Amino acid sequence: MSESADGKKIFFLYPQSVIQEELISILLKNEYEVYFLNDHVKATRILKRFPNSICYINIDDGLKEEEWEAYIKNLKADAEIKNLELGILSYNNDPNLMQKYLMDIGVKCGFIQLKLGVKQSTDIILKVLEVNEAKGRRKFVRANCEKDPRIVMNFGYKESSYEGRIIDISSVGIACEFKDTIPIDNKTIIPKIQLNLRGSLVQADAIILSRRYDSEKILVMVFNPRPKEAELEKIHNFIHKTLQKTIEGF
Repeated sequence: MSESADGKKIFFLYPQSVIQEELISILLKNEYEVYFLNDHVKATRILKRFPNSICYINIDDGLKEEEWEAYIKNLKADAEIKNLELGILSYNNDPNLMQKYLMDIGVKCGFIQLKLGVKQSTDIILKVLEVNEAKGRRKFVRANCEKDPRIVMNFGYKESSYEGRIIDISSVGIACEFKDTIPIDNKTIIPKIQLNLRGSLVQADAIILSRRYDSEKILVMVFNPRPKEAELEKIHNFIHKTLQKTIEGF
């Protein structure tokens, strides 16, 4: 199958608590673009907006099982989302139920039996996402936050202090805009940069990679060395929440 540059959005419809609390952090660490949906009617509208996505549906919640069957059949029959790939999440280990969804209805992303445990369920989902080339050619998920003036960074260098507005962020770096051109050369290492991600504080060292093509006031900075795991978790959570907020606006 062809691989896209942007990768695929991965939706979880009515996700179980184990998905929200444990599995999500592993998917974020693996740089997948993940969203939660908690309304199956709204979900149909969102999936039509992003028809090349993957959606895992928790059939233990939201609707009765026969209603889920009809809902999923309707999704599969909808020409607007013919490229949508579906998977099932359930604590129900009835082999007949699994047979129905996998063989009769034809969901292609698996029937994940959550009773197997978080690790095994996560391993299965990761393999499915890899087969479906869910990352595309993109290696890191990036969140655009240029419309939120609260997302800021600051650092000190020599005798001066600088504060900028973060425009976008990934786990490998940031683009940030300053009021004035910063008199620091590219390739300069800046220690102990402070990021304020809506109140979540992150500290990291970074190198000024370049000025962005459209403005000398915008610096592209790459974390160097890689931030500690606790700091990376804050960054991943911020990216997820920022992207989730965008989806909820549709």
